[in-house]
Order: sequence, then C-alpha cells, then structure tokens
Amino acid sequence: MAGNSRRQGAIRKAGTKKGAVVGSGGQRRKALEGKGPTPKAEDRPGHKAYRSANAATKRDQARQKKADKPELIAGRNPVVEALRAGVPATALYVALNIEIDDRVNDAVRLAGDKGISILEIPREELDRKTNRAVHQGLGLQVPPFEYAHPDDLMAVARNSGEVPLFVALDGVTDPRNLGAVIRSAAAFGAHGVLLPERRSAGMTAVAWRTSAGTAAKLPIAVATNLTRQLKAWANDGLMLVGLDADGSVDIDELELAADPLVIVLGSEGRGLSRLVRETCDATVSIPMAAGVESLNASVAAGVLLAEVARRRRAAGRV
Repeated sequence: MAGNSRRQGAIRKAGTKKGAVVGSGGQRRKALEGKGPTPKAEDRPGHKAYRSANAATKRDQARQKKADKPELIAGRNPVVEALRAGVPATALYVALNIEIDDRVNDAVRLAGDKGISILEIPREELDRKTNRAVHQGLGLQVPPFEYAHPDDLMAVARNSGEVPLFVALDGVTDPRNLGAVIRSAAAFGAHGVLLPERRSAGMTAVAWRTSAGTAAKLPIAVATNLTRQLKAWANDGLMLVGLDADGSVDIDELELAADPLVIVLGSEGRGLSRLVRETCDATVSIPMAAGVESLNASVAAGVLLAEVARRRRAAGRV
C-alpha cells in the first residue's frame, strides 16, 4: 500500500541518518542532564532585573568618574566667598581681558596668600571648563573630595571625649542643602555626617561653597547601605532619631537629645524612606504655625541641632 511504503521509506531514510534520531533509545540523554542551579534574575542577560542592575552599575560608574574629576566654582562672588571660607582649591582661573573690580583683586590676593596657582586663560577655555556657567571671568578649581569611612566618624567621636552626635542624610539630593546641613552640623557640635552611596548629593563645588569651608573640618562618610550602617550604630549604643513632619514626638519632648545620637534627615520631597523610618528609635517633628509649608532639610536640621545642643549644655553633656 502507498501508506505503508511511505512509512517504510521514512524508516529507511531515518536509519541512514548519522547519530541518534527520535525513537532511538537514549536520544535525549544529553538534553536531560542537569545544567546546575538557575542563575539569579540579575545574572541572566535579557531579563529585566539584569538590565536594571547593569543600568545601576553604569550610573554608579559615571558618578564615580565624575567624582574623581576636579570641579570649578564659577562667578566672582562665589569664588571670593569660597576662598575666604577656606575651601581647598588647586587653581584660580582668570579670563584674559576681563574688567577688573574689587572682587577680582580680592580673589587674586587671597589665592596668592594661600599658595594657589593663578592661571590666565582665554574666556572660551573658561566657558568650556565651567560648562558655560556664568563665571564672570573667574573660576576656582576644587579637587575631588576625600570621603571618610563610617568607622572614622565613631573614632572621632570617641577621641573627642564627648557624647557622640552624627547627622545622616537619607536621599538629600540638593548639594546646597547638603552644604548647609554640614555647616549646621559643624556649628552645633556634631562629630560627622553620613551619606548614602546612592540617591544622594555629593561634595560638589556647590556643596563646598555652601558649607562655608566647614566640610574641610568635619568628616563626611559614605555608607554602602544606609539602613545597615544605622543598625550597626544602634548596636554600638547610639539612638536613632528621624526628622519627620508626622513625628511621634515634637522637638520640645525630645528626651533622647543628651544620649549618643544620630539625627536622620529625609529627602527634600518624600522625607524618610520606609526602611530608615522603621529603623529609627523615634521620629521628631518641629511644631509650626498653621498654613505654613514644611521647612526644607537644611533649615529643619539647623533647628533640631540647635535644640539638641541646648539640651546637652543644660545636661552638662557636651
């Protein structure tokens, strides 16, 4: 029959094919052998988690590359303010053929007194160096900031003989706020400031200038994981107090102020993250008049730090 002849022909044809074929015993043996555990999602190319992890790595590398480069403070007033504040600098750039005023003279004199190189360059080159910022013919080069390790902050506090006081920032992304917080922390006796590795402003030229040079005197550390570092400090006996608009106590009732303390500040928009808030021993709010918007991070930090300093003086624990 035609049907039988087709089947027999197919069998003969299959029999002449090299290697195992469907129906031959053990044909799938190799395919059925174990291939080991399934890789994690972030290790599998093409997976969404893999792409997200790669994107995060590239962002961190770009940030690190940027952090390794010197930055320029641009503008006559900012440059003079930075030099007067003692911001460390490696060079003062002065554009050729600019109109000289008292600020230019002050900048050149201050840079000369501090042994900072003074370089005259074409305006076009200064435009490029400052990314087309309004520099008014002056640019001050600031070297990359050297961050401390979180353990260094604890060592500074212990060596001071004082009750430890740290400020930790949870997602503050405005460098001006960062600089202002550092200035307040130094003014009210904190022993250091802690930043998370991701989603945080770094010590840029803007932060340097806003800190009025106090960043050169107060150690600034970076934590790979902020929540984990806060828990480590808690295990060392520090109390964690988060600043939050809906805090469990208001600033007038902060009995923990005289204890070894970490003040945690949230981001400008969303405040404290959930994990950080849950890690805190207490959250504190600042009473305000009705109808007034909440204070920004740096102003709120100054108010809380001032109250902590007052309570510590009253308790004789400074």
